[in-house]
Amino acid sequence: MNWLEWLTPWEFSPTLIVTFVICGVLFWRGSRVHAVQKSRQWLFWIGFIALYLNLHTLVDYYSERMFFIHRIQHLFLHHLLPLLIMLSYPGQVMRAGLPLAWRRRWRDFLCTPTGLRVKNTFTHPVLVPFLFVFFVLVWLLPIPQFYSMIDWRLYRFMNWSVVISGLMYWNLILDRRPAPPARMKPWGRVVSPLITMAPQIVVGAYITFATQDLYPIFDLCGRAIPSFDALKDQAVGGLVMWVAAGLVETFGIAYALATVVRLSAKGRLQSDLVQRLGLSTQKTTLSS
Repeated sequence: MNWLEWLTPWEFSPTLIVTFVICGVLFWRGSRVHAVQKSRQWLFWIGFIALYLNLHTLVDYYSERMFFIHRIQHLFLHHLLPLLIMLSYPGQVMRAGLPLAWRRRWRDFLCTPTGLRVKNTFTHPVLVPFLFVFFVLVWLLPIPQFYSMIDWRLYRFMNWSVVISGLMYWNLILDRRPAPPARMKPWGRVVSPLITMAPQIVVGAYITFATQDLYPIFDLCGRAIPSFDALKDQAVGGLVMWVAAGLVETFGIAYALATVVRLSAKGRLQSDLVQRLGLSTQKTTLSS
Protein backbone atom coordinates (compact mmCIF):
# COMPACT_ATOMS: atom_id res chain seq x y z
CA MET A 1 0.00 0.00 0.00
CA ASN A 2 1.47 3.36 -1.03
CA TRP A 3 1.05 6.61 0.86
CA LEU A 4 -1.66 7.92 -1.49
CA GLU A 5 -3.86 4.96 -0.54
CA TRP A 6 -3.33 5.81 3.13
CA LEU A 7 -4.81 9.25 2.45
CA THR A 8 -8.02 7.77 1.04
CA PRO A 9 -10.91 8.51 3.43
CA TRP A 10 -12.35 5.37 4.99
CA GLU A 11 -15.74 7.15 5.15
CA PHE A 12 -15.91 10.29 3.00
CA SER A 13 -17.34 13.40 4.71
CA PRO A 14 -18.03 16.53 2.62
CA THR A 15 -18.84 18.45 5.82
CA LEU A 16 -15.40 17.71 7.23
CA ILE A 17 -13.72 18.80 3.98
CA VAL A 18 -15.63 22.10 3.92
CA THR A 19 -14.91 22.74 7.62
CA PHE A 20 -11.17 22.21 7.20
CA VAL A 21 -11.00 24.33 4.04
CA ILE A 22 -12.79 27.24 5.75
CA CYS A 23 -10.62 27.07 8.87
CA GLY A 24 -7.41 26.77 6.86
CA VAL A 25 -8.32 29.72 4.61
CA LEU A 26 -9.26 31.87 7.62
CA PHE A 27 -5.92 31.20 9.35
CA TRP A 28 -3.99 31.82 6.13
CA ARG A 29 -5.82 35.11 5.49
CA GLY A 30 -5.47 36.17 9.11
CA SER A 31 -1.73 35.44 9.16
CA ARG A 32 -1.38 37.89 6.27
CA VAL A 33 -3.12 40.58 8.36
CA HIS A 34 -1.36 39.93 11.66
CA ALA A 35 2.39 39.50 12.08
CA VAL A 36 2.13 35.88 13.24
CA GLN A 37 5.40 34.31 14.36
CA LYS A 38 6.70 31.46 12.21
CA SER A 39 6.70 29.15 15.24
CA ARG A 40 2.99 29.78 15.78
CA GLN A 41 2.27 29.16 12.11
CA TRP A 42 4.19 25.89 12.22
CA LEU A 43 2.34 24.77 15.35
CA PHE A 44 -1.01 25.50 13.74
CA TRP A 45 -0.34 23.83 10.40
CA ILE A 46 1.29 20.73 11.92
CA GLY A 47 -1.60 20.29 14.33
CA PHE A 48 -4.20 21.16 11.69
CA ILE A 49 -2.90 18.79 9.01
CA ALA A 50 -2.36 15.98 11.53
CA LEU A 51 -5.91 16.50 12.78
CA TYR A 52 -7.24 16.00 9.26
CA LEU A 53 -5.11 12.88 8.79
CA ASN A 54 -6.53 11.37 11.98
CA LEU A 55 -10.12 12.16 11.04
CA HIS A 56 -10.36 11.49 7.32
CA THR A 57 -7.96 8.76 6.19
CA LEU A 58 -7.49 5.01 6.60
CA VAL A 59 -6.58 5.64 10.24
CA ASP A 60 -10.31 5.15 10.87
CA TYR A 61 -10.21 1.66 9.35
CA TYR A 62 -7.51 0.51 11.77
CA SER A 63 -9.00 2.44 14.67
CA GLU A 64 -12.23 0.48 14.25
CA ARG A 65 -10.32 -2.82 14.31
CA MET A 66 -7.66 -2.38 17.02
CA PHE A 67 -8.36 -0.96 20.45
CA PHE A 68 -4.82 0.36 21.00
CA ILE A 69 -4.86 2.17 17.62
CA HIS A 70 -8.22 3.63 18.60
CA ARG A 71 -6.66 4.94 21.84
CA ILE A 72 -3.67 6.40 19.94
CA GLN A 73 -6.09 8.12 17.56
CA HIS A 74 -7.96 9.66 20.49
CA LEU A 75 -4.70 10.63 22.17
CA PHE A 76 -4.01 12.74 19.09
CA LEU A 77 -7.59 14.00 18.64
CA HIS A 78 -8.23 14.86 22.27
CA HIS A 79 -4.87 15.72 23.78
CA LEU A 80 -1.91 16.34 21.50
CA LEU A 81 -3.30 17.99 18.36
CA PRO A 82 -5.70 20.40 20.12
CA LEU A 83 -2.73 21.31 22.32
CA LEU A 84 -0.55 22.09 19.29
CA ILE A 85 -3.29 24.09 17.58
CA MET A 86 -4.13 26.15 20.66
CA LEU A 87 -0.41 26.80 21.30
CA SER A 88 -0.55 28.80 18.06
CA TYR A 89 -3.29 30.99 19.60
CA PRO A 90 -5.36 30.89 16.38
CA GLY A 91 -8.48 32.73 17.59
CA GLN A 92 -7.51 36.31 16.77
CA VAL A 93 -5.72 35.21 13.60
CA MET A 94 -8.77 33.39 12.22
CA ARG A 95 -11.05 36.25 13.23
CA ALA A 96 -8.79 38.62 11.28
CA GLY A 97 -9.25 36.34 8.27
CA LEU A 98 -12.97 37.08 8.17
CA PRO A 99 -14.31 39.83 5.88
CA LEU A 100 -14.65 43.14 7.72
CA ALA A 101 -18.45 43.06 7.72
CA TRP A 102 -18.48 39.58 9.24
CA ARG A 103 -15.99 40.64 11.93
CA ARG A 104 -18.30 43.50 12.90
CA ARG A 105 -21.31 41.18 13.04
CA TRP A 106 -19.36 38.72 15.19
CA ARG A 107 -18.25 41.50 17.52
CA ASP A 108 -21.81 42.80 17.82
CA PHE A 109 -23.15 39.28 18.42
CA LEU A 110 -20.72 38.72 21.32
CA CYS A 111 -22.09 41.87 22.96
CA THR A 112 -25.64 40.53 22.97
CA PRO A 113 -27.00 38.47 25.91
CA THR A 114 -27.08 35.36 23.70
CA GLY A 115 -23.51 35.94 22.53
CA LEU A 116 -22.29 36.41 26.09
CA ARG A 117 -24.02 33.18 27.17
CA VAL A 118 -22.41 31.28 24.30
CA LYS A 119 -18.98 32.71 25.08
CA ASN A 120 -19.30 32.02 28.80
CA THR A 121 -20.47 28.45 28.16
CA PHE A 122 -17.56 27.59 25.85
CA THR A 123 -15.05 29.06 28.34
CA HIS A 124 -16.67 27.99 31.61
CA PRO A 125 -13.85 27.08 34.07
CA VAL A 126 -15.82 24.13 35.53
CA LEU A 127 -17.96 22.91 32.63
CA VAL A 128 -15.12 22.75 30.08
CA PRO A 129 -12.76 20.56 32.22
CA PHE A 130 -15.74 18.32 33.05
CA LEU A 131 -16.55 17.85 29.35
CA PHE A 132 -12.86 17.24 28.63
CA VAL A 133 -12.88 14.23 30.95
CA PHE A 134 -16.45 13.14 30.22
CA PHE A 135 -15.92 12.77 26.47
CA VAL A 136 -12.89 10.57 27.09
CA LEU A 137 -14.47 8.26 29.65
CA VAL A 138 -18.00 7.93 28.25
CA TRP A 139 -16.74 6.40 24.98
CA LEU A 140 -14.73 3.84 26.96
CA LEU A 141 -17.87 2.35 28.47
CA PRO A 142 -18.47 -0.96 26.66
CA ILE A 143 -22.00 -0.12 25.41
CA PRO A 144 -21.21 3.36 23.94
CA GLN A 145 -17.98 1.92 22.53
CA PHE A 146 -19.89 -0.92 20.85
CA TYR A 147 -22.50 1.27 19.18
CA SER A 148 -20.01 3.95 18.14
CA MET A 149 -18.11 1.31 16.17
CA ILE A 150 -21.15 0.07 14.23
CA ASP A 151 -22.92 3.38 13.58
CA TRP A 152 -20.93 5.82 11.42
CA ARG A 153 -22.95 8.81 12.66
CA LEU A 154 -22.20 8.00 16.29
CA TYR A 155 -18.57 7.31 15.38
CA ARG A 156 -18.20 10.78 13.85
CA PHE A 157 -19.93 12.39 16.81
CA MET A 158 -17.51 10.56 19.12
CA ASN A 159 -14.46 11.85 17.26
CA TRP A 160 -15.73 15.42 16.97
CA SER A 161 -16.74 15.47 20.64
CA VAL A 162 -13.19 14.69 21.76
CA VAL A 163 -11.70 17.21 19.30
CA ILE A 164 -13.98 20.09 20.30
CA SER A 165 -13.72 19.40 24.04
CA GLY A 166 -9.93 19.24 23.64
CA LEU A 167 -9.79 22.59 21.86
CA MET A 168 -12.04 24.18 24.49
CA TYR A 169 -9.96 22.79 27.34
CA TRP A 170 -6.54 23.78 26.05
CA ASN A 171 -7.91 27.21 25.20
CA LEU A 172 -8.43 27.67 28.95
CA ILE A 173 -5.21 26.07 30.18
CA LEU A 174 -2.88 27.85 27.73
CA ASP A 175 -4.31 31.33 28.40
CA ARG A 176 -1.38 33.54 29.42
CA ARG A 177 -3.43 36.40 30.89
CA PRO A 178 -4.37 37.11 34.51
CA ALA A 179 -7.95 36.56 35.59
CA PRO A 180 -9.81 38.61 34.54
CA PRO A 181 -9.80 38.84 31.54
CA ALA A 182 -8.95 35.11 31.47
CA ARG A 183 -11.84 32.89 32.53
CA MET A 184 -9.75 30.49 34.62
CA LYS A 185 -7.45 31.78 37.34
CA PRO A 186 -3.69 31.19 36.82
CA TRP A 187 -3.35 28.72 39.68
CA GLY A 188 -6.53 27.00 38.50
CA ARG A 189 -4.80 26.29 35.19
CA VAL A 190 -2.04 24.51 37.12
CA VAL A 191 -4.41 22.43 39.23
CA SER A 192 -6.97 21.60 36.53
CA PRO A 193 -4.77 19.14 34.55
CA LEU A 194 -4.00 17.32 37.81
CA ILE A 195 -7.72 16.87 38.41
CA THR A 196 -8.59 15.86 34.84
CA MET A 197 -5.60 13.53 34.65
CA ALA A 198 -6.54 11.48 37.72
CA PRO A 199 -9.67 9.66 36.43
CA GLN A 200 -8.00 9.00 33.08
CA ILE A 201 -5.04 7.37 34.82
CA VAL A 202 -7.36 5.23 36.97
CA VAL A 203 -9.40 4.06 33.97
CA GLY A 204 -6.26 3.49 31.89
CA ALA A 205 -4.74 1.35 34.65
CA TYR A 206 -7.98 -0.63 34.99
CA ILE A 207 -8.07 -1.38 31.26
CA THR A 208 -4.37 -2.29 31.25
CA PHE A 209 -4.73 -4.92 33.98
CA ALA A 210 -8.18 -6.20 32.99
CA THR A 211 -8.33 -10.00 32.78
CA GLN A 212 -11.38 -10.18 30.50
CA ASP A 213 -12.22 -8.83 27.07
CA LEU A 214 -13.96 -5.51 27.74
CA TYR A 215 -14.51 -4.66 24.08
CA PRO A 216 -15.57 -7.71 22.01
CA ILE A 217 -16.61 -5.38 19.18
CA PHE A 218 -13.01 -5.38 17.92
CA ASP A 219 -13.13 -9.16 17.48
CA LEU A 220 -16.52 -8.87 15.77
CA CYS A 221 -15.11 -6.30 13.32
CA GLY A 222 -12.01 -8.43 12.77
CA ARG A 223 -8.72 -7.37 14.27
CA ALA A 224 -6.35 -5.70 11.82
CA ILE A 225 -3.38 -7.30 13.61
CA PRO A 226 -4.36 -10.92 14.35
CA SER A 227 -1.27 -11.52 16.50
CA PHE A 228 -2.70 -9.09 19.08
CA ASP A 229 -5.30 -10.90 21.13
CA ALA A 230 -7.93 -9.00 23.11
CA LEU A 231 -6.00 -8.76 26.38
CA LYS A 232 -2.76 -7.65 24.75
CA ASP A 233 -4.67 -5.10 22.67
CA GLN A 234 -6.38 -3.75 25.80
CA ALA A 235 -3.15 -3.63 27.78
CA VAL A 236 -1.37 -1.51 25.17
CA GLY A 237 -4.42 0.74 24.74
CA GLY A 238 -4.69 1.23 28.49
CA LEU A 239 -1.03 2.19 28.69
CA VAL A 240 -1.54 4.79 25.95
CA MET A 241 -4.28 6.37 28.02
CA TRP A 242 -2.48 5.90 31.33
CA VAL A 243 1.02 7.09 30.41
CA ALA A 244 1.01 8.98 27.10
CA ALA A 245 -2.10 11.08 27.84
CA GLY A 246 -0.71 11.81 31.29
CA LEU A 247 2.52 13.12 29.77
CA VAL A 248 0.59 15.53 27.53
CA GLU A 249 -1.33 16.89 30.51
CA THR A 250 1.91 17.14 32.49
CA PHE A 251 3.13 19.52 29.80
CA GLY A 252 -0.03 21.55 30.39
CA ILE A 253 0.79 21.74 34.10
CA ALA A 254 4.34 22.92 33.37
CA TYR A 255 3.11 25.50 30.87
CA ALA A 256 0.50 26.85 33.27
CA LEU A 257 3.07 26.97 36.07
CA ALA A 258 5.42 28.96 33.84
CA THR A 259 2.55 31.39 33.21
CA VAL A 260 2.07 31.81 36.97
CA VAL A 261 5.78 32.55 37.42
CA ARG A 262 5.75 35.07 34.57
CA LEU A 263 2.66 36.88 35.84
CA SER A 264 4.06 36.92 39.37
CA ALA A 265 7.36 38.40 38.18
CA LYS A 266 5.44 41.18 36.43
CA GLY A 267 3.23 41.82 39.45
CA ARG A 268 0.09 40.82 37.54
CA LEU A 269 -0.76 37.61 39.38
CA GLN A 270 -3.01 39.30 41.93
CA SER A 271 -4.35 42.01 39.64
CA ASP A 272 -7.88 40.67 39.89
CA LEU A 273 -7.70 40.43 43.68
CA VAL A 274 -6.29 43.94 43.99
CA GLN A 275 -9.00 45.27 41.69
CA ARG A 276 -11.72 43.66 43.78
CA LEU A 277 -10.23 44.92 47.05
CA GLY A 278 -10.02 48.39 45.56
CA LEU A 279 -13.67 48.29 44.54
CA SER A 280 -14.75 47.02 47.95
CA THR A 281 -12.72 49.77 49.65
CA GLN A 282 -14.36 52.40 47.46
CA LYS A 283 -17.82 51.05 48.30
CA THR A 284 -17.00 51.08 52.01
CA THR A 285 -15.75 54.65 51.78
CA LEU A 286 -18.83 55.79 49.87
CA SER A 287 -21.21 54.08 52.28
CA SER A 288 -19.51 55.70 55.27
